[in-house]
Amino acid sequence: MHHASIRTADIHQAIAFYEQLGFQIQERFTAGITLACWMEGMGGRIELVQVPQPRPAADAFADEHYTGYYHLSFDLTPLITDLSEWLAKLQQKFEIAAASGQVQPLKVLLPPTQQQIGTHIYEVTFVADADSLPLEFIRMMINPNESR
Repeated sequence: MHHASIRTADIHQAIAFYEQLGFQIQERFTAGITLACWMEGMGGRIELVQVPQPRPAADAFADEHYTGYYHLSFDLTPLITDLSEWLAKLQQKFEIAAASGQVQPLKVLLPPTQQQIGTHIYEVTFVADADSLPLEFIRMMINPNESR
């Protein structure tokens, strides 16, 4: 996949949010009359596009009847050994940035929990981005195909 595109009410706030996650701007451009950019990080690329007259996004996380694109998911398995510890450090990073007015404090939608998917056990957490869109972070805990 080349990129996932996210429409945002304020591209500057969105950029600041994703920079806290480790994304870096690769290209700034305009899309019609609006600002846009590509950012790379966490093994992927996103496109942020500012919406000139934004309406609030649907609550894809809490609305059980919502249909459509739901969330982006980032696999942290090769990068971390504990999702709760990673999330605590990320929250602290956001608190520091929020104190200087760069971003809002990190909103956790689902604290780290274990989830079995097929034969794998994952740690899973969800946070909201600058526009309240859900982002999932996962870490594989047990892979039955690996020898112990």
